[in-house]
Amino acid sequence: MFVCNRFDNSLSVIDTDTDKEIAKIPMMREPFAADITRDGRYLFVANHLPTSNQIEEYVIDGGYMDINGYSIDGRYAAKSVVVVVNTETNRLEAIIQLPEGSTSLHGICVSPDSKYVYVTHILARYKKPTRYIERGSINMNALSIIDIVEMKLKSTVILDDIDRGAANPWGVICSDDGEFLYITHAGTHEISIIDRGKLHTKLNNALYSNTTTDITSVVDNTIYDLTFMSGLRQRIRLKGNGPRGIVTADKKIFAAEYFSDSIGIVALDIHGNPIVTSVELGQTNPKTQARKGEMYFNDADLCFQTWQSCASCHPYGRSDALNWDLLNDGVGNPKKTRSMLLSHQTPPAMITGVRPSTEDAVRSGIEHILFQECPESYAVAIDAYLKSLKVVPSPYLVNGKLSRNAKRGRKIFKKSGCNECHPPPLYTDLKKYDVGTGRGNEKNLSFDTPILIEIWRTAPYLYDGRAQSLYEVMTTYNRRDRHGVTSHLNYKELNDLIEFILSL
Repeated sequence: MFVCNRFDNSLSVIDTDTDKEIAKIPMMREPFAADITRDGRYLFVANHLPTSNQIEEYVIDGGYMDINGYSIDGRYAAKSVVVVVNTETNRLEAIIQLPEGSTSLHGICVSPDSKYVYVTHILARYKKPTRYIERGSINMNALSIIDIVEMKLKSTVILDDIDRGAANPWGVICSDDGEFLYITHAGTHEISIIDRGKLHTKLNNALYSNTTTDITSVVDNTIYDLTFMSGLRQRIRLKGNGPRGIVTADKKIFAAEYFSDSIGIVALDIHGNPIVTSVELGQTNPKTQARKGEMYFNDADLCFQTWQSCASCHPYGRSDALNWDLLNDGVGNPKKTRSMLLSHQTPPAMITGVRPSTEDAVRSGIEHILFQECPESYAVAIDAYLKSLKVVPSPYLVNGKLSRNAKRGRKIFKKSGCNECHPPPLYTDLKKYDVGTGRGNEKNLSFDTPILIEIWRTAPYLYDGRAQSLYEVMTTYNRRDRHGVTSHLNYKELNDLIEFILSL
């Protein structure tokens, strides 16, 4: 048995006879879903978030990141990966990069013939200012297809239609006979039924034909073709809210409808017409304001043309690990997505503090990112949800407590003056400072002091995501000790300090 340890960035191999872990394999970033070939030889693991830093000019280790003997190209920002594990050796067989902008990998499945792997994810257009949303100008919703024989990405196709997004694709599974591919869309409360044979025929025609149109498709890898699903796919609206996990049995499709506490069931009649039902999972409690807010936060029906939800950029209320050029502080100055954890308790909002509070940011986001008007009650509920977010204990803790190294690091944290701007318990003083990290037009600009709680899951660091690690924050980007007095610390002291911060 294989278990994805999401926040430990590892994969556990469990002996089911002894119920003991026999191996732990390092992953890249937040392993979230996995599937195995029918012969049991290869396990494909979808890693939830991108791994690289956000500034292309900064090269990591000469351009490559190394993990367990395998290197991936680190010169280009924001690519999520699928890690391939050889189950005979419990070592990495390959690391397959998805297209730039791929994030929020939620579903993965191996085809019945073990020729292909299908991965659902968001494809962010994060290098463009968020001026408009039509035609997937901010986020598109995608399916990546991996060739198992070649162990490489075959293509990425868009699940959206030209004027109607298919937001937040989640679960993916093949029919038992391999004829169809089923995908849940958590944001639009739908299931896509895709003819797999037609899908691959169209892909092969696009990739190997010599017409001008198809040559363009080869260059773009079919990534931005909003017509690709035409003639291949049937979109079926479910009765419940927030479908995520999906299985198929007895020629029916079953989807876990997360927010309605129900199972959506789709059956096709002899003419191929869908028969949709929903079964409640027993008696459910009335939805609290926070639960309603979480539902709205994940609901793309609140967005113009259903391209995205709040969760598209803030999965689980956190960060998608990308930089975005929002228009609230000008154009041409992208900044990394912030986690919403404790944001209501730590005003102002946004990295530059351009919004006085998270309440303001929520309402501005609905208007300028979802491009929609909603009742005030929706925003109030979203506020309640964000306020309810709980801190996830750091994987750097040992049995829930600071390690010896982290305890030493806590003393260094105070000695180096870190606690002056990052005092507990929130680890921010709610003020803005110029700590010498601004560049270009933002040189000498003051930035809001971020909280350090859950910083272990918010890489890359600094306002523009240029620092891959906290070590870089304290060395490469703190030459003059303006961002804490760290230049005098030796390697051991630095690592103790970092371990403490990562334990928060």
